[in-house]
Amino acid sequence: MSAKQRWTALIVLSVSLFVVMMDMTILMMALPNLVKDLNATSAEQLWIVDIYSLVLAGLIITMSALADRWGRKRTLLTGFFIFGIVSLLVVFADSPLTVIALRALLGAAAAMIMPTTLSMIRTIFLDPKERTTALAIWAAVSAVGGILGPIIGGALLEYFPWQATFLVNVPFAALAVAAGLFLLPEFKEAHPPRLDKLATLLSLSGMVSLVWSIKHFAKEGLTDGVSWLSLTVGLILLLWFVIRCLKSTEPLLDVRLFKNRAFTAGTIAALMSMFGMAAIILLITQWLQVVEGLSPLIAGIYILPMAAGSLIISIIAPGLAVRIGARMVIAGGLAIAGSGFLCMYFLGEPVTYIKLVPTLIMLGAGIGSLAIASAVIMSSTSQAKAGNAAAIEETMYDFGNVLGIAVLGSISALFYRSYLEIERFTGQSVTESLASYANESVIGAIEVSAQTGIIELAAKAQTAYSESLVATGIIGGIILISSAIMVFLLIPKSFDLSKENHH
Repeated sequence: MSAKQRWTALIVLSVSLFVVMMDMTILMMALPNLVKDLNATSAEQLWIVDIYSLVLAGLIITMSALADRWGRKRTLLTGFFIFGIVSLLVVFADSPLTVIALRALLGAAAAMIMPTTLSMIRTIFLDPKERTTALAIWAAVSAVGGILGPIIGGALLEYFPWQATFLVNVPFAALAVAAGLFLLPEFKEAHPPRLDKLATLLSLSGMVSLVWSIKHFAKEGLTDGVSWLSLTVGLILLLWFVIRCLKSTEPLLDVRLFKNRAFTAGTIAALMSMFGMAAIILLITQWLQVVEGLSPLIAGIYILPMAAGSLIISIIAPGLAVRIGARMVIAGGLAIAGSGFLCMYFLGEPVTYIKLVPTLIMLGAGIGSLAIASAVIMSSTSQAKAGNAAAIEETMYDFGNVLGIAVLGSISALFYRSYLEIERFTGQSVTESLASYANESVIGAIEVSAQTGIIELAAKAQTAYSESLVATGIIGGIILISSAIMVFLLIPKSFDLSKENHH
């Protein structure tokens, strides 16, 4: 391919990724409106947000294998066709379960899109230096797509109902199919491995059980037997999946790639960058709308410092990697993101937007510097294993999105219930069922307050949510800074992105 063809193909692949990443976060702005319209419980709210990334993470490995067999271009365009059709079906959604089902189908379609974009970049850009630049652009678009999701969602919700956050996918999908037909080359393995159906089932069911247990622990406590059972089943299924892949001559996923320390570090960085981004967007956008009373559009605009930080650092990250090394850029990025969480904690009460701006900028800058993580992963992988490497990286991105919302979202919910002290309001026209609803979320508490006329309950719920936001900061900071240390220790000091590192 000529240079012009390569960079034109990158534009199509990057825009494709932008749509998928946008869909991970766009619904967060619509959540308050959706909850009121469909009377969704807190558990249903989490599933509406989580199910997209959960199905996506569970199916990426399988879809990557199918792409090697069926053709990566064909798989990408088919995924976008399904993505557009399913997005249209939202006009028939009349219950939380319907929305959850649609989000699950969108996740399955996205699983056909995401790994093909990355594996095609690996096969199109053969020069290591050129590939580093291409992957930095690809990763920057990924981060910016996730960050701009709430802003685009907010703009739509200013004039349209929450269904618009689904329907916006349709023109993007149509454009991607039309452009991809003419601008993308086809890649297909001459002798693809057979599809391991059991391994597919193990990976999907294992991750569903694992994430469900995390969310259920937060709601029921660490003494809940069902949660422990789900956690145990999930870990056993995932262990079985790994063992099966290790023993197979044609594994669904080549887990031996993790023997390369730099590759492992890159995947950890991908996991934890999405962990932090998804959690902070969820928590702060909810705070802006429910506590500060901002419209979805204004709340989305208030997130812009995060997008700005990510975009600027993404642009200069390749140059920084040349000067100070990929190890310092990636580990430093995670440390900056973790410091953003700590900043939210130490600035403390009362929570104001001005105090949250440093957190947004630092999270964005940290995520932007992780554009180099994709280059490290692909540089540590041979071209023949590009599909496997892409599947692993995308799984980490999507699983990180799920875990960020499930872990920090659930921890925040625990803090909220503790600070709310709903028992203080029982007996004041607040029945046991209303108290339970108010205890589930700040949105529920405000609705109960309006229904019962107890104004103090709404004020207390808003204060409790602000306090929970601050308290969650210390947890997020510790997790991300610990990850930064791990990544720094794993990547060899001599690692050079301008060379192949998959020996």
